[in-house]
Amino acid sequence: PSFLWLNNVPLYICSTLCLKYGYTHLSAGELLRDERKNPDSQYGELIEKYIKEGKIVPVEITISLLKREMDQTMAANAQRNKFLIDGFPRNQDNLQGWNKTMDGKADVSFVLFFDCNNEICIERCLERGKSSGRSDDNRESLEKRIQTYLQSTKPIIDLYEEMGKVKKIDASKSVDEVFDEVVQIFDKEG
Repeated sequence: PSFLWLNNVPLYICSTLCLKYGYTHLSAGELLRDERKNPDSQYGELIEKYIKEGKIVPVEITISLLKREMDQTMAANAQRNKFLIDGFPRNQDNLQGWNKTMDGKADVSFVLFFDCNNEICIERCLERGKSSGRSDDNRESLEKRIQTYLQSTKPIIDLYEEMGKVKKIDASKSVDEVFDEVVQIFDKEG
């Protein structure tokens, strides 16, 4: 399969891109949140702890969830082999784990990086938190997540930028403006 890495992408944009360009959207965060709600999951409590603390869930857990979803999707329809992966990899360990697990099985087409001022991100997540029910949509968790991002995720984006695979979007703009920029990239690259 081929796939794209995405970071901080509004769900509206993901859904529309997937419909328009034939990708299957996989949100690492959504898979983790769903897994922690599963009463039969051996990882539920551990995932909850990491999420509340704004930390990155161990790579083995996240990759197993992503790979399971990819395998199920392709088993149901072999033509559905293009994936838009949102929120992964988040650190060097994630990237190494992914490369080890998926070496030769998947190609990174490009990385969409939605660049946005920290305070705008916090305000947007706090607004989302009014209706999301997410335990991490509070200022304390969000500030921890920003520190984790700066220490762990930004270097991964920088690595892909050195490889010429990063397509940067100014995400401080309106959803419609951001979407228009993304569509231009997909029309050219996707």
